[in-house]
Amino acid sequence: MQNIGSETSKGYVLVTGGAGYIGSHTVVELINANYVPIVIDNLNNGYVEALNRIEVITGFRVEFHKIDLMNEVALSQLFDIRPITMVIHFAGYKSVTESVSKPLSYYDNNITGTLNLLKVMQAHNVKNIVFSSSANVYGNAETVPITEDLRHAATNPYGRTKMFVEAILKDQCISDAEWNCILLRYFNPVGAHPSGLIGEDPHDIPNNLVPYITQTAIGKREFLSVFGGDYETPDGTGIRDFIHVVDLARGHIAALDHISKNPGCVAYNLGTGRGYSVLEMVAAIGRAAGKDVPYKIVDRRPGDIGVSYADPSKAQRELGWKAVYNQNDMCEHAWKWQSMNPNGYRDAINNELYGAFRIH
Repeated sequence: MQNIGSETSKGYVLVTGGAGYIGSHTVVELINANYVPIVIDNLNNGYVEALNRIEVITGFRVEFHKIDLMNEVALSQLFDIRPITMVIHFAGYKSVTESVSKPLSYYDNNITGTLNLLKVMQAHNVKNIVFSSSANVYGNAETVPITEDLRHAATNPYGRTKMFVEAILKDQCISDAEWNCILLRYFNPVGAHPSGLIGEDPHDIPNNLVPYITQTAIGKREFLSVFGGDYETPDGTGIRDFIHVVDLARGHIAALDHISKNPGCVAYNLGTGRGYSVLEMVAAIGRAAGKDVPYKIVDRRPGDIGVSYADPSKAQRELGWKAVYNQNDMCEHAWKWQSMNPNGYRDAINNELYGAFRIH
C-alpha cells in the first residue's frame, strides 16, 4: 500500500482518538480530501483493526502511534518529528452513564488530556484545532430546533467536560488571535461506512441506541429496552436527531477547510435538522435486517427529554456542509456493519485479509 504524497497534500493533521468510531470514519474522509492523517489513540475505545480496514478502503497506510494524551512527553516528541499543522481532537471518555458514577475520572481525563494537547500545540506553534464537542452541552434545551446560541446547561459530567473544554478553547482564542478553534456539536451519530468494513464497536455495553438495536436484531441480546413510552410524541418514544457517521466525518473536513479563513473560535451543530423516534429507528433497522426487532417499553431514565434535534443551518451557511444520508441509509449501513461483523472487530483481528498493523 502507498502513502499520501506530501507534495500534493493539504497538510498533516493529528487525529486524537483516530482509531475510534467517529475518528476512523473521519480518517477515511481526510484521506479522500488529500489531507495526511496521523493517528494517536490509547485504544481504550478504539481498535488497531479499524486502521487496517481504513487501508483496505482507501489504499493508504495511516501512520499510528499508541499515545495517551495524559502522556505529555510522548505527545511532544511526536510533534518534534512530524510537521503537524492542524489537530482534530476526538480522544476522551464518552459515556454519559459512566460519567455520573465516575465524575473525577471524566474531569481528569477529558480536561487534563486536552490541556496537555493544547500546551504541546502552543509549544510547537500549532494553532488550529477542530474539537469533537456534543449536543450534550445544551442539556435539556427549552426549544427545538436547537441553535448554537442557546445557553449551555449540561446535565451530566460528560456534557460538562465538553462545555468546559469549549470554554478553554474560547479563552485561548481570546488570548491569541492566531488560534482557530472550531467546536463541532454532534447530535446522535449512527451508521457505518457503506463498505461495512468500519463501524461502531462498543468495547462493552453500548452507550448509543443503534448498536443496541442491531445487536438485538442479530440475536446477541434478547430484546431492546426502550426507555419511556409516554413522551408527548406521536408514538410516545423519545425523538432524536440521528446523523450518519460519514456525514459527520465530512463535517470535520469542511471545518478544516474553513480554518484557512482564520475564523477564530466558532461553534457549529452537526445534525440533519429533523428527528426520528426510537420506535421509528427500531422499525427501520428491522426493515434493513428483514426481521422484527423485539423490544419492551420500560421506565424513563432520569434526565432524558422527549424531543431534541438540531438547527444545522449555520454549518450549511458558513461551512458549506449538509447531511446527505437519510434514515434508511443510516440503518442499512449499521445493519451491514453488524451482519458482516457480528462481534465487531474481534471477528477479524487474526484474519489474513487485513494483516498486522505495526504500532509505533
